[in-house]
Amino acid sequence: MPQERTAVVERKTNETDIKIRLELGSLESASEQTISIDTGIGFLDHMYHALAKHGKWSLTLACKGDLHIDDHHTAEDTAIALGMAFKKALGEPRGIKRFGHAYCPLDEALARAVVDISGRPYACIDLGLKREKVGALSCEMIPHVLQSFATAAGITLHVDVLKGDNDHHRAESAFKALAVAIREAASRTGSNDVPSTKGVL
Repeated sequence: MPQERTAVVERKTNETDIKIRLELGSLESASEQTISIDTGIGFLDHMYHALAKHGKWSLTLACKGDLHIDDHHTAEDTAIALGMAFKKALGEPRGIKRFGHAYCPLDEALARAVVDISGRPYACIDLGLKREKVGALSCEMIPHVLQSFATAAGITLHVDVLKGDNDHHRAESAFKALAVAIREAASRTGSNDVPSTKGVL
């Protein structure tokens, strides 16, 4: 039986108090997903829920943040903690595909995500958002969430929204594309091989 890929992360600062439990599922997994998100920012919850749902993750994420100031610390810190949880749950990147990509539409919007579980944190994000906010989440924070997640997870991530008129649709299609791409990249191959010519990742 493959070992379960789970992680618990607690991250507390003067600005946020975050608790996460993450279980990485698989395409073959028959277990039912459990998803519970509460960051205090409705649209951010919606994005994390989409990421977990389409990534086949079971995810419990709770954050108490300094939202009386603004949304920055809560959005950034939850992304960092989630990236830490992903890296911890994945463990040594052995016997996985390593690379994944996906195109996901949401009505008129279309996003592309490409993931490399490389151990080299890098993110190139172009969502083309125009509004100041979607719900209570600043649009400038949406690419920053993806960048912060990629850095903490130790992955290379490219996300581009190729078309779309509605910023809600553009953002959501981006998170769905990331979910499908990272699910593919983390999927097991059945081998014990480290997918790198270096022998390590």
